[in-house]
Amino acid sequence: MTNDALIAALSHLVSEGRNPETMDIDLLPAVEIVKRINQQDKLVPLAVEKEIPNIAKAVDIITAAFRHGGRLVYMGAGTSGRLGVLDASECPPTFGVSDKMVLGLIAGGPEAILKAKEGAEDSKALGIEDLEKIHFSSKDVVVGIAASGRTPYVIGALEYAKKIGAQTVALSCNPDSPIADIAHIAISPVVGPEALTGSTRLKSGTAQKLVLNMLTTASMIRLGKSYQNLMVDVKATNEKLVARATRIVMQATDCDKSLAAETLGATNYDVKLAILMILTDLDIDTARQQLNHQQGFLRKAVEEHHSDD
Repeated sequence: MTNDALIAALSHLVSEGRNPETMDIDLLPAVEIVKRINQQDKLVPLAVEKEIPNIAKAVDIITAAFRHGGRLVYMGAGTSGRLGVLDASECPPTFGVSDKMVLGLIAGGPEAILKAKEGAEDSKALGIEDLEKIHFSSKDVVVGIAASGRTPYVIGALEYAKKIGAQTVALSCNPDSPIADIAHIAISPVVGPEALTGSTRLKSGTAQKLVLNMLTTASMIRLGKSYQNLMVDVKATNEKLVARATRIVMQATDCDKSLAAETLGATNYDVKLAILMILTDLDIDTARQQLNHQQGFLRKAVEEHHSDD
């Protein structure tokens, strides 16, 4: 795309417009600057709320993919790519899943996480290559993230994924964007012009983070990764997480710290198993069998036991 064509394209994007509420932001003291930014940030959850039906549709296809051995793959450039990598990297410790289950790919590769490589986003071929490198298949789901909705790297990835029969989701902050036209499901929270024109790491980035939180959290809950609202598949890999695991067992069972710690030790810090043992008085082998029978859904395992009594 020529420079003139790119300027024309940007001029039509909501996210690239000038915000009338912040035209004098360069004249303000620090407290007033952050107040203006905060005022704009308050608009973000309202924009995301309007997209809940589409977010829920995406959760359904992601959950279905997980149940059939598929993966969730985030694709983005710059801030959008970093947010995808962040969300993916937090799934293993939070939900006890493999680090291959949710992947974040960023234009320019891992180096672009720490140092901007903005030119990498201009290649559709690179998006395709990155999917091919991970052996992306029709069982997987790709979520293309681009505030503008026109990033070539993301467009290439979505087109390729759709061509091979995979489910595709577009996340952008502009209505009727190119990636929204390509994907099976379009999530487009329109947050309006940024406080600082074109700095889409602000409201647009915040909107993307909220949506990504919903996609993985809701999908994992649907897979049985929670009991009530407790993270019962958390992996106790450091002192803080050992303490959190102990507290979760205490909260779920109303037991004391001593029993929680003792049971966790016996189960090699399997939080679900420890909770089930305490709530049902089952031995470890029977509890594990019952949990497996319910495909890891702790609430169902507890209810099954009580229904058998």
